[in-house]
Amino acid sequence: MSEPNQVSERQIPLGIDELLERVREGLDRVGPREAYDAAASGALLVDIRYSALRERDGLIPGALVVERNELEWRLDPHGSHRAAEATGHDLHVVVICNEGYASSLAAASLRQLGLHRATDLDGGFQAWRTAGLPVVSVRDGR
Repeated sequence: MSEPNQVSERQIPLGIDELLERVREGLDRVGPREAYDAAASGALLVDIRYSALRERDGLIPGALVVERNELEWRLDPHGSHRAAEATGHDLHVVVICNEGYASSLAAASLRQLGLHRATDLDGGFQAWRTAGLPVVSVRDGR
Protein backbone atom coordinates (compact mmCIF):
# COMPACT_ATOMS: atom_id res chain seq x y z
CA MET A 1 0.00 0.00 0.00
CA SER A 2 1.45 3.35 -0.96
CA GLU A 3 1.64 6.36 1.32
CA PRO A 4 -0.75 9.23 0.45
CA ASN A 5 2.12 11.64 -0.29
CA GLN A 6 4.03 9.28 -2.56
CA VAL A 7 3.72 9.42 -6.31
CA SER A 8 2.81 5.98 -7.61
CA GLU A 9 4.04 6.65 -11.13
CA ARG A 10 7.10 8.59 -12.16
CA GLN A 11 5.99 11.78 -13.89
CA ILE A 12 7.94 12.68 -16.98
CA PRO A 13 8.60 16.41 -17.36
CA LEU A 14 7.27 18.15 -20.46
CA GLY A 15 9.64 19.64 -23.00
CA ILE A 16 9.01 23.24 -24.01
CA ASP A 17 7.53 22.27 -27.39
CA GLU A 18 4.94 20.02 -25.76
CA LEU A 19 4.19 22.60 -23.08
CA LEU A 20 3.69 25.28 -25.75
CA GLU A 21 1.38 22.97 -27.71
CA ARG A 22 -0.72 22.26 -24.61
CA VAL A 23 -0.91 25.93 -23.64
CA ARG A 24 -2.01 26.94 -27.12
CA GLU A 25 -4.86 24.41 -27.05
CA GLY A 26 -6.48 26.61 -24.41
CA LEU A 27 -5.99 29.89 -26.27
CA ASP A 28 -8.04 31.44 -29.04
CA ARG A 29 -4.99 32.95 -30.73
CA VAL A 30 -5.51 35.85 -33.11
CA GLY A 31 -3.79 36.98 -36.28
CA PRO A 32 -2.50 40.51 -36.89
CA ARG A 33 -5.68 41.88 -38.49
CA GLU A 34 -7.84 40.30 -35.76
CA ALA A 35 -5.62 41.89 -33.09
CA TYR A 36 -5.87 45.27 -34.82
CA ASP A 37 -9.66 45.00 -34.99
CA ALA A 38 -9.85 43.79 -31.38
CA ALA A 39 -7.85 46.83 -30.23
CA ALA A 40 -10.25 49.09 -32.16
CA SER A 41 -13.08 47.40 -30.22
CA GLY A 42 -11.46 47.94 -26.83
CA ALA A 43 -9.02 45.05 -26.40
CA LEU A 44 -5.75 45.83 -24.68
CA LEU A 45 -2.65 45.03 -26.74
CA VAL A 46 0.28 44.29 -24.42
CA ASP A 47 3.80 44.33 -25.83
CA ILE A 48 6.14 42.17 -23.73
CA ARG A 49 9.19 42.42 -26.01
CA TYR A 50 12.39 43.54 -24.36
CA SER A 51 13.59 47.08 -24.96
CA ALA A 52 16.29 46.25 -27.54
CA LEU A 53 13.63 44.73 -29.84
CA ARG A 54 11.30 47.68 -29.34
CA GLU A 55 14.13 50.08 -30.12
CA ARG A 56 15.15 48.10 -33.19
CA ASP A 57 11.71 47.38 -34.66
CA GLY A 58 9.38 50.00 -33.22
CA LEU A 59 6.11 50.00 -31.30
CA ILE A 60 2.48 49.25 -32.02
CA PRO A 61 0.61 52.52 -31.43
CA GLY A 62 -1.57 52.30 -28.34
CA ALA A 63 -0.08 49.05 -27.04
CA LEU A 64 0.78 48.90 -23.36
CA VAL A 65 4.46 48.08 -22.95
CA VAL A 66 5.09 45.76 -20.02
CA GLU A 67 8.30 43.84 -19.49
CA ARG A 68 7.59 40.10 -19.33
CA ASN A 69 8.87 39.78 -15.77
CA GLU A 70 6.28 42.36 -14.62
CA LEU A 71 3.30 41.18 -16.65
CA GLU A 72 1.28 39.37 -13.99
CA TRP A 73 1.80 42.15 -11.43
CA ARG A 74 0.78 44.86 -13.90
CA LEU A 75 -2.32 43.10 -15.28
CA ASP A 76 -3.77 41.51 -12.14
CA PRO A 77 -6.91 43.62 -11.59
CA HIS A 78 -6.59 43.09 -7.82
CA GLY A 79 -2.82 43.57 -7.66
CA SER A 80 -1.14 46.36 -5.77
CA HIS A 81 1.09 47.15 -8.78
CA ARG A 82 -1.54 46.94 -11.51
CA ALA A 83 -1.54 49.22 -14.51
CA ALA A 84 -4.47 51.61 -14.86
CA GLU A 85 -5.57 49.57 -17.89
CA ALA A 86 -6.06 46.43 -15.74
CA THR A 87 -9.72 47.18 -15.15
CA GLY A 88 -11.12 43.71 -14.50
CA HIS A 89 -10.96 40.00 -15.18
CA ASP A 90 -13.20 40.38 -18.24
CA LEU A 91 -10.60 42.53 -20.02
CA HIS A 92 -9.75 41.28 -23.51
CA VAL A 93 -5.94 41.14 -23.55
CA VAL A 94 -3.79 40.30 -26.59
CA VAL A 95 -0.19 39.63 -25.55
CA ILE A 96 2.48 40.34 -28.15
CA CYS A 97 6.07 39.13 -28.12
CA ASN A 98 8.50 39.15 -31.02
CA GLU A 99 7.42 35.99 -32.88
CA GLY A 100 4.49 34.54 -30.91
CA TYR A 101 6.14 32.01 -28.61
CA ALA A 102 6.68 33.69 -25.23
CA SER A 103 3.34 35.46 -25.64
CA SER A 104 1.47 32.14 -25.60
CA LEU A 105 3.02 31.21 -22.26
CA ALA A 106 2.35 34.72 -20.94
CA ALA A 107 -1.32 34.62 -22.01
CA ALA A 108 -1.74 31.26 -20.29
CA SER A 109 -0.29 32.76 -17.12
CA LEU A 110 -2.77 35.64 -17.29
CA ARG A 111 -5.60 33.13 -17.67
CA GLN A 112 -4.44 31.48 -14.46
CA LEU A 113 -4.92 34.88 -12.80
CA GLY A 114 -8.53 34.91 -13.99
CA LEU A 115 -8.13 37.03 -17.13
CA HIS A 116 -10.21 34.52 -19.08
CA ARG A 117 -10.14 36.51 -22.34
CA ALA A 118 -6.34 36.71 -22.50
CA THR A 119 -4.78 35.41 -25.69
CA ASP A 120 -1.81 36.19 -27.90
CA LEU A 121 -0.86 37.33 -31.37
CA ASP A 122 0.05 34.41 -33.60
CA GLY A 123 3.41 35.32 -35.14
CA GLY A 124 3.96 38.19 -32.72
CA PHE A 125 5.18 41.65 -33.61
CA GLN A 126 6.91 40.34 -36.72
CA ALA A 127 3.56 39.13 -38.13
CA TRP A 128 1.99 42.50 -37.26
CA ARG A 129 4.71 44.36 -39.13
CA THR A 130 4.64 41.97 -42.10
CA ALA A 131 0.87 42.54 -42.35
CA GLY A 132 1.60 46.24 -42.88
CA LEU A 133 -0.16 47.35 -39.71
CA PRO A 134 0.87 50.59 -37.94
CA VAL A 135 4.27 50.74 -36.29
CA VAL A 136 6.04 53.79 -34.90
CA SER A 137 9.66 54.22 -33.91
CA VAL A 138 10.50 54.33 -30.22
CA ARG A 139 11.74 57.91 -30.62
CA ASP A 140 8.47 59.03 -32.24
CA GLY A 141 6.06 56.80 -30.31
CA ARG A 142 6.90 57.26 -26.65
